[in-house]
Amino acid sequence: MSSPEIDTLRQRLRELESENARLQALFTADAGKRVEAETALAESEERYRTLFNSIDEGFCIIEFFDGPHGPLSDYVHVEANPAYALHAGIPNVVGQKVREMVPGEADGWVELYGGVLRTGEPIRFERELVATGRHLELAAFRVEPASRRQVAVLFQDITARKRAEAALQEINDTLEARVVATLAERKLLADIVEGTNAFVQVVDTQFRLIAINSAAVLEFGRIFGLHPKVGDHLVELFKDLPEHQAAVRAVWSRALEGEEFVEVGEFGVSGRDRRFYELRFSVLRDASGRQIGAYQFAYDVTDRLREQKRLREAEEALRQSQKMEAVGQLTGGIAHDFNNLLTGIMGSLEMLQTRMRQGRFTEVDRYVAAAQGASKRAAALTHRLLAFSRRQTLDPKPTDVNRLVMGMEELVRRTVGPQIHLEVVTAGGLWPALIDPSQLESALLNLCINARDAMPEGGRITIETANKWLDDRAARERDLSPGQYISLCVTDTGTGMTSDVIEHAFDPFFTTKPIGQGTGLGLSMVYGFARQSGGQVRIYSEVGQGTTMCLYFPRHYVGEAQAEDPACADTTTSARTGQTILVVDDEPTVRMLVMEVLDERGYAVIEAKDGPSGLAALQSNARIDLLITDVGLPGGMNGRQLADAARATRPDLKVLFITGYAENAILGHGQLAPGMQVLTKPFDVEALAGRVTEMVES
Repeated sequence: MSSPEIDTLRQRLRELESENARLQALFTADAGKRVEAETALAESEERYRTLFNSIDEGFCIIEFFDGPHGPLSDYVHVEANPAYALHAGIPNVVGQKVREMVPGEADGWVELYGGVLRTGEPIRFERELVATGRHLELAAFRVEPASRRQVAVLFQDITARKRAEAALQEINDTLEARVVATLAERKLLADIVEGTNAFVQVVDTQFRLIAINSAAVLEFGRIFGLHPKVGDHLVELFKDLPEHQAAVRAVWSRALEGEEFVEVGEFGVSGRDRRFYELRFSVLRDASGRQIGAYQFAYDVTDRLREQKRLREAEEALRQSQKMEAVGQLTGGIAHDFNNLLTGIMGSLEMLQTRMRQGRFTEVDRYVAAAQGASKRAAALTHRLLAFSRRQTLDPKPTDVNRLVMGMEELVRRTVGPQIHLEVVTAGGLWPALIDPSQLESALLNLCINARDAMPEGGRITIETANKWLDDRAARERDLSPGQYISLCVTDTGTGMTSDVIEHAFDPFFTTKPIGQGTGLGLSMVYGFARQSGGQVRIYSEVGQGTTMCLYFPRHYVGEAQAEDPACADTTTSARTGQTILVVDDEPTVRMLVMEVLDERGYAVIEAKDGPSGLAALQSNARIDLLITDVGLPGGMNGRQLADAARATRPDLKVLFITGYAENAILGHGQLAPGMQVLTKPFDVEALAGRVTEMVES
């Protein structure tokens, strides 16, 4: 029983269920076609039943319900095919509860299949049924959607294989090395290996076959044109196929050195059918435990792998379709919002021009303010889009998240309003994190605003920090690497989220708020910031019970987190005379604005339009106290490369990167050298002036 078989069965069940739903709708909607719909529905149900009854493997569907033992404490069989009774030895299972069928084993089965229902992850395992003496291989998967509370179970009788393996193991435990060589034991081995549908080979420590079943002999002939027999040297058989001989020697040598392992490989020669096989190698020992050889069980898995490949291709096509749908949604949302903003900017500028021609200067400020407001909203929208796409320029610093949260407490309290009770719980000894503090502040405020909106009648918001050790399982659940993390969680007592809302919560422009009351970019920005910072964000929610949004960031081990005091920055300091700044940007308008700001503050300014011309200025004898450069530059040299080349001859040169978009790799994955800073476009001229003064005067 293979994963493709399970996946194929899933698909066919979904198709039949979809067809049944369509026919039922037709039946309900159009009384004139009722007879036709009834006939088609009956035929569809017959195909569904035929599928169930024609499967050789046992198959059943169980449905969970809550009982006296708690939620998901019992289940009932709602479907079963005839092979179920044949393999499991339990007739008339439909309608029976597991606690009535096997009360002593019920807890184990409920826990096992309940895990599948809760997590959605399929499982495979083997189990011996004592009542029938049969060995079964079982697989279970959740029937979607999860709200149906159903799990499908598929199982196959592997008794013959288990008996063959047990018999061979018995030979392992009892045969003496000197007895193996006799004809009688060889005949015994041959009889054992014939009892399974696998391709079986057994060799001694000298690579000589001491047993091989007829199925393996036929497969050797079909794939390689060889006809091995007991006594042949397995490696020498491939003397005319050197491309395979080395591989055969290598893999069997591992087994003869005591290694037990499983491999999947493709075999065959030119002009013959090439097939994939799962090879299971085990060690053959005598009664004293000494290794006397090795054996191999091989299974043809070609069809299974090809089916898996087709499934992967179908999944990739679906993912591509979903990507295009997301792109369409994203571009549509951007166009809508930017058209509104551009209308405000363009209209304000036109009215400003008109009023100035008319000499009505008293109305100028109103239109300037409108244009500036729309421009700032456009900048904020771009910022959120870059955060969502994980392409924003971050300025990570070792950060004490407890101090950051407590510093924001009053702002959050004013923002959510008096009807919301705010509680802040900070963990003692919280580890530092390497993150952009301003972006974390924005993300936290965003989460608190969402929490407030989920409680229109008031409620409680709890902000909590904690240290987290994530083992393999916990890290896998959060799509993170195992290790140490800090968590920042915001919990509300609001309306909660349905599973569908949780699934799309981080999609761009997805919002449950009324039109005009949300852009749908808040959570997508939070998600993008967390992922770009090496962390994650997760939603834990129940309808009517509230929601918890948790941010996870890796622990920072180097240095101590230090909070910055914005009040220490003085942007009004005048420039010293004689200081020179080189401005490199390929956009003339940006160069012009930056140069005018610097000129007004008394700096001498040199300009360059690309990397090579900027480097030429830096390699001259001119005095340059600060390099201001865009990251993305034409001419084959980006801003980071320009800065690195400049520091080869001017090691103490200070560098300010100005950028609206930058790959983290260009800026060193957030690890800038001392004396380098980043200012994100668009920026206020006062912010630029203050940053320049800070860097030049320090």
